[in-house]
Amino acid sequence: MSSTSNPNGVLNQNSEAYYDESQRTPRRTPMACMYCRGRKMKCDGGKPCQNCDKRQLSCSYRPVNDGSTSKSGA
Repeated sequence: MSSTSNPNGVLNQNSEAYYDESQRTPRRTPMACMYCRGRKMKCDGGKPCQNCDKRQLSCSYRPVNDGSTSKSGA
């Protein structure tokens, strides 16, 4: 009798349940537009995003920080 789990009940990497698609985290949008950020809404990252397009708003994004400045006070 073959099993996909060891005697301790832990799944091994060869079992189908180990790679369950439902456990994957959904992709995140790198940055929300200003409207969605202000309203704390989910933004799809489009230009314009669906929320702004639906409301016929100007969809704008914050300029991307290139990492050359640091926030530390040291």
